[in-house]
Amino acid sequence: MSDTDNAPRDSLFEPPAMAEQERMVEAILFATADPVTVKELGDRMPHGSDPAEALVSLRKRYEGRGVQVVRVGDAWAFRTAADLGYLMQREVTETRKLSRAAVETLAIIAYHQPVTRAEIEEIRGVAVSRGTVDQLLEMDWIRFGRRRMTPGRPVTFVVTQAFLDHFGLESARDLPGLADLRAAGLLDNRPSPLAATGQDEDDADALEAGEGQSELFED
Repeated sequence: MSDTDNAPRDSLFEPPAMAEQERMVEAILFATADPVTVKELGDRMPHGSDPAEALVSLRKRYEGRGVQVVRVGDAWAFRTAADLGYLMQREVTETRKLSRAAVETLAIIAYHQPVTRAEIEEIRGVAVSRGTVDQLLEMDWIRFGRRRMTPGRPVTFVVTQAFLDHFGLESARDLPGLADLRAAGLLDNRPSPLAATGQDEDDADALEAGEGQSELFED
């Protein structure tokens, strides 16, 4: 047997070079509309790959570019640089407004998550319409969280990754403070008209329509 036969052979499962792994991560993020987690990247890449390290390198390469690799919750995606967002305004084809009730409910969930329906109603001072919650669920801006370990084990609500992505947030901790919202004119100091009347949302459709539609979470 020759020395060549005794020489160690490269493993068939040896991972690609890091430069190639970086290209793979780039291709996956570019082709996927929704943010992708590190685990999902690893599942698609060859055995032994290190998508987390490839992401670090890829982020550095796109720093200062018009398109950047950004974190959305626990996932990653290509997004237009924040300072160039104004260039994309003409690409928005759908303008979807929420009622004041939906805005208030969404804001409470975002700032107090995880929160139950009863807690939302206690904060707002009015019953929460099932239609309001259903609308937010259908928009994929909120989802069901863990059940509370209290009598009845009520379900909680939390905001989704789609909500964070829509508003360019890495996590709910990046939400602006209430003072910032008021300073920007996105939140006023008036109490909710529903809370003032003690009516529930289903009995106050006319009042909601009279107040107009809030633009706090407008596309």
